[in-house]
Amino acid sequence: MSETQFEITPRQYYEAQEAATLSPFASQSGASKGRDRPIKPCDIRTDYQRDRDRIIHCKSFRRLKHKTQVFLSPRGDHYRTRLTHTLEVSQIARTIARALRLNEDLTEAIAMGHDLGHTPFGHAGEEVLNRLVPDGFEHNLQSLRIVEKLENGVGLNLTAEVRDGIKHHKKNGTPMTLEGQVVSLSDRIAYINHDIDDAIRAEVLSPADLPKATTAVLGESHGERINTLIIDVVNTSFMQPAVSMSGGIDAAFNALRDYMFQNVYLDSKAKREEKKAKAVIEQLYAYYLSHFNEIACEFAINAKTDGEERIVADWIACMTDRYAIKTFEKLFVPQEWA
Repeated sequence: MSETQFEITPRQYYEAQEAATLSPFASQSGASKGRDRPIKPCDIRTDYQRDRDRIIHCKSFRRLKHKTQVFLSPRGDHYRTRLTHTLEVSQIARTIARALRLNEDLTEAIAMGHDLGHTPFGHAGEEVLNRLVPDGFEHNLQSLRIVEKLENGVGLNLTAEVRDGIKHHKKNGTPMTLEGQVVSLSDRIAYINHDIDDAIRAEVLSPADLPKATTAVLGESHGERINTLIIDVVNTSFMQPAVSMSGGIDAAFNALRDYMFQNVYLDSKAKREEKKAKAVIEQLYAYYLSHFNEIACEFAINAKTDGEERIVADWIACMTDRYAIKTFEKLFVPQEWA
């Protein structure tokens, strides 16, 4: 559809709407810092809408459905995976962004891309690669590497604001946009609450186990807690140059987060298979370092610039849980004679 068919294109209309209706602290798509490689503007979609679409349609996004959130390769249909976590982060972030009159498209794009770089077996896999790979391994930086270089062999050529939000979404990050701040906070709101839900489903916790001092402030149920946190973020941050929680809610939320680390993330039967998962990653890493020629060529071509250790980490990090297990069995478990 050519621009001559419109007196004003849909994209131009949306950009004008952003200028007229969004908060003065919002990021406007028409004022983006741009892409590494310039492209012709779309008649219909803003730059941030295009970024969201590129992420959703990429292979790395589809692989999230078979990557661990907390429980490794769960058999139940209702446990979260890295993909369902991403969707929940997106929903929470969009709700907050809309209420704060921020750019919802930018927020959604960052949310959809923030965990693309997660390893198989979740943070267990990340810990192993961080220990083994020179200069370390962090999933947020790997997510950035995917969208800048690895996906399709050239990356997705996203805008600077989306890439910044992906890079800085961790708790200690400093996103340059309020939309990036919204995603960072929404990530923590999502995973603490849905991990409680999954831990109760797995009988690792019961609702009565949750610290009363936190549930009295945040709410007894999954929905009540998320509602409390979202409303507090909106009330605290409306027309402000930063996104945050109020002091009392933030303290209760951090106390609940600490409880989850002590009782689920670091020390519980939910992690009983982690040693095995870590051993799988360790042995795959060692194997591919000594059999580098077996790595797919679209990864291996970066060896001269990035080093073989980084390429092996790329190759393993892109695996799903089940692909990593299947590959491990093929390489190290004796097969029946056929």
